[in-house]
Amino acid sequence: MTTAQDTLWERFIQPIFGFLIDREALKELSDSIDWAEAGDRLKDPELLYPEYYTSQNFHGIAGGYLTSGAAVTYDPVTKHALPPNENWNREAVVKAITGNPQKILDLGCGTGSTTIMLKQAFSSAEVVGLDLSPQMLTMSEYKAQQAELDIKWVHGLAETTKFADAEFDVVTASLLFHEMPTSISQQVLQEAYRLLKPGGQIIILDGHQKTLRNTTWLPNIFEEPYIKEYAAGSIDAWMGKAGFNQVLTEDVWWTNQLTTGLKSSSN
Repeated sequence: MTTAQDTLWERFIQPIFGFLIDREALKELSDSIDWAEAGDRLKDPELLYPEYYTSQNFHGIAGGYLTSGAAVTYDPVTKHALPPNENWNREAVVKAITGNPQKILDLGCGTGSTTIMLKQAFSSAEVVGLDLSPQMLTMSEYKAQQAELDIKWVHGLAETTKFADAEFDVVTASLLFHEMPTSISQQVLQEAYRLLKPGGQIIILDGHQKTLRNTTWLPNIFEEPYIKEYAAGSIDAWMGKAGFNQVLTEDVWWTNQLTTGLKSSSN
């Protein structure tokens, strides 16, 4: 596992966020959570972590997302890393949903920020958050409990879930695809197609691929191992290849994009 040295993150971004983040409050939060108990309860003992996930230090953190430290610090960092406002970006996912879905799956849910918004917007729907990190799921569960929301949290791979065919009305993913190889992103979209009911909707929020291609310094800041590969691709093309139609990508400010598509109603 490699560790980046003397990066823009270390030299500029980390000191700024360190000034903005209340580290004592984060320590108190971390100490209040029984990570071992929650991790054992949420973890799928049969799951094997893929090499593309375990071989990288996402955001320069040793161990990537498989640490309680990553789970505790993710929200306060992301709060300042998604201009102009994190909630504004995530709300684009919720606003893009059409109709009244009864079952929603949020892939790569992380600490559950988008998942919680989905449940708040569609209170009668069954909302499921899936992630590969038990620590991130532990944080998700904690936040949902604080908000008194009933959300199901699942430990699993987004590219090979254990859900049934045509189980969901909507599948979402926020800030997931830039953190995996494009070959895996394609598998995730194919899996999402399988999971959606005929006429079901997929919604993807992620970094703006054109901006990332044209801004050479931006991909280096947050130490994302796959972001250049992501930037060189096209989510529209990946979704078309997976079988989705009516694919549309719109800007979410200049740093992010929102891509939507539909599964054919005849499938």
